[in-house]
Amino acid sequence: MEIRWLEDFMALARTRHFSRAAELQHVSQPTFSRRIKLLEEAMGTTLINRQTLPLSLTPAGEMFLELCERVTRDVRDTRERIAALEAEASARISVGSTQGLFSHFYQGWARRAGIAERLQLNLKATNWIGEQFLDALEAGECELVLCYWHRDLPWGERLTPERFDWLVLAQENLVPVSVATDQGAPRFPLPGSPEQPVPLIAYHSRGFLQSAIEAHLARLNQAVNLLPLNENTQSASIKALVKQGFGMGWLPQRMTERSEQFGRLVRAGDERWDVPLEIRLIRLREARSDDLLTLWKQLESQHA
Repeated sequence: MEIRWLEDFMALARTRHFSRAAELQHVSQPTFSRRIKLLEEAMGTTLINRQTLPLSLTPAGEMFLELCERVTRDVRDTRERIAALEAEASARISVGSTQGLFSHFYQGWARRAGIAERLQLNLKATNWIGEQFLDALEAGECELVLCYWHRDLPWGERLTPERFDWLVLAQENLVPVSVATDQGAPRFPLPGSPEQPVPLIAYHSRGFLQSAIEAHLARLNQAVNLLPLNENTQSASIKALVKQGFGMGWLPQRMTERSEQFGRLVRAGDERWDVPLEIRLIRLREARSDDLLTLWKQLESQHA
């Protein structure tokens, strides 16, 4: 049943006249009469007593009128609530966050900073990889980007102070981890050997983290022998495969907490294998709204 049929019926109940009701609904009288007839057929009963002047409602029509008024009132109230929610959402500042940071950093940080209610996560960001976050920022798909950063990003030169502003919110380390043996030692310890390389669950080459790992290993004064098994865009996928015993991998330290699912994670190497990172919040220097500038000044005071 269409909502306009209910509106037609209420117009007819108010005017008690087909022609005047048709005028109110901006349709011809034959069209209006046909819609009322279809309504009665759908309800399986006569709603209008056409033998009286002016027209009157049958007992079923009186009951149906109460339903129409209640339904249209509920629809109107729901539309108003939806419009208010959409207005509130559009007033929030859109954030694009890597999935790992959203899961293990974003919510706690936003709550501590007192800005959680002013931000809206852009869910499209879960499909972005590496440089695409800056592309999205420049294209206006989000107003803020929360991501890892390090000096070895192949496209890091894009982040210029002429084009962007950024804040360093925290420091992070990528830690090499493996499932433990029954004796508590790593099943896949670094550095491995040419005869027995360490199976590696690697990050996607276009993401934020793989280039940091490769550059850090290149700077170490020690040979390392790794056998990459696959590439993953998300830290959560790396963790799941490592915990199932497929190989070792580097995880943000915040993600290495103990979990009951699958095996227990232990270090696959000491601190020299840790890869330092920054957690950055980035915006365009030319802010698109005063709300963003106000929020940014608040965050600058917290991270000065």
